[in-house]
Amino acid sequence: MVPQHIAIIMDGNGRWARGRGLPRIEGHKAGAASVRAACEECIRQGVTYLTLFSFSTENWKRSADEVGGLMELFRRYLDSELSTLLDNGIRLHAIGDLDRLPYPVRLALNRTIKKTEKNTKLNLVLAVSYGGREEIVDAAQKIAQDVAAGKLRPEDVDADCLRSRMWSSTIPDPDLLIRTSGEVRISNFLLWQLAYTEIVLSDVLWPDFNGNALADCIQKFKMRERRFGLTSEQLQVDSTQALTRKS
Repeated sequence: MVPQHIAIIMDGNGRWARGRGLPRIEGHKAGAASVRAACEECIRQGVTYLTLFSFSTENWKRSADEVGGLMELFRRYLDSELSTLLDNGIRLHAIGDLDRLPYPVRLALNRTIKKTEKNTKLNLVLAVSYGGREEIVDAAQKIAQDVAAGKLRPEDVDADCLRSRMWSSTIPDPDLLIRTSGEVRISNFLLWQLAYTEIVLSDVLWPDFNGNALADCIQKFKMRERRFGLTSEQLQVDSTQALTRKS
């Protein structure tokens, strides 16, 4: 079965540039082509959500020159790719502490989100100024405010209550997480949502990650048995019972 939601930690831009004697920003520029290739492959395979870890809350700590370059690159990408998004039926979403983004970036982001809101072939979610811990803390603060205001009882707080207040509340949990460049960590990305996500690691640096590389990761996903805490035997029983009910 094809994963309906793929999340990708796009890693390796800096190493790609360094290996060619180029500034880090050139690696980020080269990575834009991989975003396009990933979207095209997702549409071809019938994936409905693609979430890309574009800029983390920790990335704000990088040098002012690199952060400024990334923000300008992001703004230009939004403007230059709008026609491509529209032509390919891609709807843009964004999750994260978006108020921290520079005003021109927020303006371009909101404009692109608005103009693509009727597209239905693929939901492209950009996690920008995003951190998994920060998302959970923000949701907890909203719950605390609602409890203090008498809008919510403490005993009503459960997993669904917390989830409904997250930045990603309208987006399904990922079926597949891919991290490129050979690194083996999740880097504060979708900590709540990855509870039962299958993980595939790729040694390919993100600027070299093309449609074939994504298709290979999807094929590895198809070979997995997703148990969601159950045993293989329990899954077989559930499948048998489901078939019996249908007949």
